[in-house]
Amino acid sequence: MEAAVRAHAPDLLAYFARRVRSESDAADLLADTLLALWRRASSLPPADDDVRPWMFSFARGILLHHFRGATRRHALADRLRDALAGTANPGFADTHEYDELLRAVRALDSVDRDIIGLVHWEGFSLIEVSRILRMKQGTVRSRYHRAKTRLRKQLEDQPHASTPIGSHPG
Repeated sequence: MEAAVRAHAPDLLAYFARRVRSESDAADLLADTLLALWRRASSLPPADDDVRPWMFSFARGILLHHFRGATRRHALADRLRDALAGTANPGFADTHEYDELLRAVRALDSVDRDIIGLVHWEGFSLIEVSRILRMKQGTVRSRYHRAKTRLRKQLEDQPHASTPIGSHPG
């Protein structure tokens, strides 16, 4: 378990930091996640490829609990936008294009936002996303493709839209 935590804690912290407003909230969520993981250490998957998705499934549960219990509720998309506002726009030379993409992602429902975010920002495969979200692989795959189609249409309908939504292997 220690090796898994050392290997994946930075990714978990980044996951939280992109979804909550403050660094201290992200650190608290990481601490809560690590505590939950230690309590379930006996169920650590034996296969290395399964460890990261297993850890992120706990992280997602902790994050959802945090959102449900927050006194000042904000949409997940707003939290994502605010958390990403000070970071570089990966793969985008034009900040306007990046903002258009974020607006389109925020228009998706929460599950589709999670799927798109986990694939494109966190780098998970669709199979790993299905484990994290505890959904059937076929469901994740079809929701992912429908979400990409909606994003593509929204971006094409926007004036000056030139941001393609590429495919991602899953």
